[in-house]
Amino acid sequence: MTRIVIFASGSGTNAENIIKYFQAIEKIKVTYVLTNNKNAGVLNRAKKLDIPSIIFSNKEFITDTFLSFLSDKADLIILAGFLLKVPDTIVKAFPNKIINIHPALLPKYGGKGMYGMHVHNAVVANNETKSGITIHYVNERYDEGAVIFQKEISLSKDDTPDDVAAKIHILEQENFPKVIEDIIQKS
Repeated sequence: MTRIVIFASGSGTNAENIIKYFQAIEKIKVTYVLTNNKNAGVLNRAKKLDIPSIIFSNKEFITDTFLSFLSDKADLIILAGFLLKVPDTIVKAFPNKIINIHPALLPKYGGKGMYGMHVHNAVVANNETKSGITIHYVNERYDEGAVIFQKEISLSKDDTPDDVAAKIHILEQENFPKVIEDIIQKS
């Protein structure tokens, strides 16, 4: 069985989608949801789906105890709207086993501070004609890990940042769980 631990900092719609997707797949299980935000909506979503969740501090995130917990509980780590940089010790302990989704076509609009509406605002401000999602492995630098999958959408000149966010959210929901499953099946 492949055990997935999901990291999320926000509302948790992608985490919920992933959990529900893998409920029907016997050999893959989401074992925990971890967050650095005690007010994150993902906590309620995990509770409703009977997935244990843990709130951790930034100090705990960099400890050997935290790394040991992950080593015992996770075969694959999924970042689903998680805003902290993953410590190098965890990246090194899980080579090509930490996967992130980014709401743009990397390398455009990536890096520190480029998440959520910050990305969509920048895309609209720069009059982009397309955007999309990038699913990539996590390395020691923000949004620079090897690209696994990209899917693009066309934008109109009338699209607002909220319109772009809605289009991107659909792509995330349709593709993220399937790409995770493909990665697991190929490993």
